[in-house]
Amino acid sequence: MTVVPVTSADLDAVEVSWFSALCSDDYAFLGVPDGALRSSWEHCSEIVKTAERQGFRNILCPSSYQVGQDTLSFVAGCAPITDKINFLAAIRCGEMQPIMLARTVATLDHMLKGRLTLNVISSDFPGEVAPSDYRYKRSHEVVEILRQAWTRDTIDFEGEVYQFKGVPTDPAKPYQQNGGPLLYFGGYSPAAQELCGAQCDVYLMWPETKDQLAQRMRDVHARAEAHGRTLDYGLRIHMIVRDTEAEAREYAEHLVSKLDDEYGQLIRSRAHDSISLGVAHQARARELADKFGYVEPNVWTGVGRARSGCGAALVGSTDQVMSKIDEYRKMGIRAFIFSGYPHLDEAEHFGAKVMPHLKTCSLPHEYGRVPAETPATPLGNGERR
Repeated sequence: MTVVPVTSADLDAVEVSWFSALCSDDYAFLGVPDGALRSSWEHCSEIVKTAERQGFRNILCPSSYQVGQDTLSFVAGCAPITDKINFLAAIRCGEMQPIMLARTVATLDHMLKGRLTLNVISSDFPGEVAPSDYRYKRSHEVVEILRQAWTRDTIDFEGEVYQFKGVPTDPAKPYQQNGGPLLYFGGYSPAAQELCGAQCDVYLMWPETKDQLAQRMRDVHARAEAHGRTLDYGLRIHMIVRDTEAEAREYAEHLVSKLDDEYGQLIRSRAHDSISLGVAHQARARELADKFGYVEPNVWTGVGRARSGCGAALVGSTDQVMSKIDEYRKMGIRAFIFSGYPHLDEAEHFGAKVMPHLKTCSLPHEYGRVPAETPATPLGNGERR
């Protein structure tokens, strides 16, 4: 029995994703910059190709103003070099005029033939410090405009931030049908939970204890239920899997063996989500952890010493990691976004040791969003007008 009702209640598979380190987030030793692991096109696209070969079904492409790859440009570049893996592209609400964003999404979705999902981000832009209420109002409006663009003939919207009337949606029609690309969202504040409950499809969480994750799911479900909706739930967490628990724990210690904590603080502070409530919860988990950094069996918080956002890893043997994933699945978690340092090596480790034992799926396909043939859209097989 899942913790709360979930959209994919009968699904006996999970969506397993990897992470492409677009934003200067790849290390052999955490917090020690390595030129060979810079966020270049060559390195980041190799992560994508490796993840596809290993059988991952989706890949998170984050967004941040750091040296690296622009998210949507990167996803476009990956379209012709992949043919199976989905792309979970981060979109920072308000960064682009929302109707033009809808058109950009439609272009990407057709290039990928339905292999596009979206991670909705509601945070400040570089040089901007906006009130939280305004940012979430803006995000609500952007998402509602996107949904109109994907499901209606015209966009008619009267909001506090945006006003549009009678804008035809032909240029913004995506490849995916029945609602367009799935929307993933993560945030801990009441405003964030309301946005996800009202408008999005998958609520993403960062690692905490199972009890805390369960309460997070209950809180967000209450928001969704108030709108007559259900959600699916996802977990973003790092991975260190080895043949034995001792080997995995040894590698975790190796990973932080050269970390200077002052530099780790600098890395955390330069991220745009560094003052968010979610990041505060990750810091709290580190405070509650034992002397080795474990807040719960196999959940190690050491990654958060030099990383904002997702700050913990599953550390253990193949059987331990499999058992933990199964526990999360029984709670109702249907989407997992994994990563590890360095990303190429750990994708290979996880791909070899765990992926063969997991039944995986693509949530856009499970939701019936991806048509079997090119759809009758203006960019597809529809009438050209």
